Amino acid sequence: MEFVTDLHLHSKYSRAVSREMNLYNMALWGGKKGLDVLSTGDWTHPLWFREIKQELVEDTQGLYIFKNNKDFKTRFILSIEISSIYSQGGKVRRIHNLVFSPSMEVSEKISAALTKRGCNLSADGRPIIGLSSIQLMELIYSVDSNVLLVPCHAWTPWFALYGSNSGFDSIDDCFGEYANRIYGVETGLSSDPYMNWQIKELENRSLISTSDAHSLPKMGREATVFVTKDASAKNYKITYQDIIDAIKQNPKGKLKIEYTIEFYPEEGKYHYTGHRNCNFVQDPKTTRENGNICPVCHRPLTVGVMHRVEELTKNSPFPEEVSKINSNGVKWIIDPAKKHPPFVKLVPLNEIIAESLHSTVSSQKVVALYNKLCQKFGSEFQVLLKTSISDIGNEVGQVIAEGVEKVRTGNIVILPGFDGQYGVVKIWDDKKITTGHEENINQLGLDF
Repeated sequence: MEFVTDLHLHSKYSRAVSREMNLYNMALWGGKKGLDVLSTGDWTHPLWFREIKQELVEDTQGLYIFKNNKDFKTRFILSIEISSIYSQGGKVRRIHNLVFSPSMEVSEKISAALTKRGCNLSADGRPIIGLSSIQLMELIYSVDSNVLLVPCHAWTPWFALYGSNSGFDSIDDCFGEYANRIYGVETGLSSDPYMNWQIKELENRSLISTSDAHSLPKMGREATVFVTKDASAKNYKITYQDIIDAIKQNPKGKLKIEYTIEFYPEEGKYHYTGHRNCNFVQDPKTTRENGNICPVCHRPLTVGVMHRVEELTKNSPFPEEVSKINSNGVKWIIDPAKKHPPFVKLVPLNEIIAESLHSTVSSQKVVALYNKLCQKFGSEFQVLLKTSISDIGNEVGQVIAEGVEKVRTGNIVILPGFDGQYGVVKIWDDKKITTGHEENINQLGLDF
């Protein structure tokens, strides 16, 4: 039995987040997407936590449902992104960590402990604190031994464990004596599991994928799928402990991570090295040859995630990807060492529809067709991964069906993102995309 989860979301109380990100709307879109478990996000914020307590009730251990709305099947888990900004080793560190709590009571105690340490929890749903990652680990584990901390979007240049501008080179460097309690990392949008498989210290740790969504349509753009170890289990009700045990790879746990659903990492905002303001971007090979000084402004470039992974592995080029196509025409990437579960790279359904119609994702026609497909076939993930291409074509036309088919097989082209600018997907390579950085296409060797 499968459980599709998005374990990192933000509420309307976080900066740069849609006002539509409330619990009701999150659950509504969770159903459309095909998500069984969602993060509440932001539970240290007093106003958001008040809404959580008012609207949700515990259903199974550590997972919550609406008190007065039984139509929603989606459950919520208490997780929050915390931003630590501090000095260590003569360098300013900006590390974002995802903290999972087993109960509202534990969440309240952690919030109280953070407040006692001088942290301002009312300013932002994603609180910024002056505690180091080690101090944060010490604090949360002093409250409850069943919490879990996972480094967020581990490769983002400015705010992450392995970040080129403010991070560390290893988990030991960042978490010290608590390194053995880091059971997994969040890969983030600009890297995928294959890239993380190259890192020795991640060999026996879990890799989780989440959306880090700031708006409803972005939910589920990455997801982690758990499955019951007992294949005969029917109508099993997942718990907080099940999720934590699976991330810890507890052999006595009832679930395991079956696969992850990934954003194409090239579409992430920091995949390649470059300067957005200078309209300059380069791939890792060019960075190795020419260095990381911008030829336009002569300042250091923002080092991309792909280059940073290569830098830490000292292994370039990476071994060739191993993949297989399943009966639904979906390309799965397989770990040849069999240490990690497989993953699939997808483009969100609304983006496929929008390009098929030469429209925008927010246009009424795209929204109507998106809702039609989700309602007809059950969810966005059902459409993207399992529904037959002929059935999709019969429902919304052959062009959209062809788009889904091309995404399933990976037969697309992406102009990679860099320095905070998302990459751009091209499903049909004979159609011109206006991106704002076409001038650099020749530098990347991409024929657009």
